[in-house]
Amino acid sequence: MERPRPTSCEGGFTLLEILVALLILGFLVVGLSASVHAGLALWRAERRQIAKTQELDATARVLRELLTGIPQVAPGGFAAGANGRGGIRGTSHEFVFVGDMPTGIGTTRRADTKLELLGHRLALLWAPHEHEQVARAPRPHEEVLVRGVENLELGYWGSAAPLKPPTWLSRWRGPELPQLIRVRLIFKKGDPRHWPDLIAAPRP
Repeated sequence: MERPRPTSCEGGFTLLEILVALLILGFLVVGLSASVHAGLALWRAERRQIAKTQELDATARVLRELLTGIPQVAPGGFAAGANGRGGIRGTSHEFVFVGDMPTGIGTTRRADTKLELLGHRLALLWAPHEHEQVARAPRPHEEVLVRGVENLELGYWGSAAPLKPPTWLSRWRGPELPQLIRVRLIFKKGDPRHWPDLIAAPRP
């Protein structure tokens, strides 16, 4: 007995069915591509935010280590005043002191140091402390700590006069150290970074 031959409909897909399948596949590819792009953009934004946060954390650690380790008396160097005495000098926008800079090999090096805002960069300017013994001081090195800073506000907790109670001051002149040093960074409007006030207590 002869078996019936299959019709064309039973033998495969019609052109319309193939077009519909391709259209659905195209929608799936477009949706998947948009999701991947959105995910990558979110990942990049998170990485940038993490990098900025790590930068602030590293800066806070460096400043706390430097400010807590200031020697009690810091004569000479470019940190000194016009009379060569009292190497600790602070205003609301810069702080000049002698500190121990890390060398990267587990040791430190005594250096004349200035913390200030250069443009929109929080920077440390430093030079070897030994240069007070030579006629010409070397050019200080610049280390940028944080970029995109709108304003730097420094404060010093101590007594303005021997019999006055301690309070926050906008200026300080050594050789005596303030009891506390406050570092406040203000970023531009719209910048998501946040800097909690760093308050360091120099060790006597």
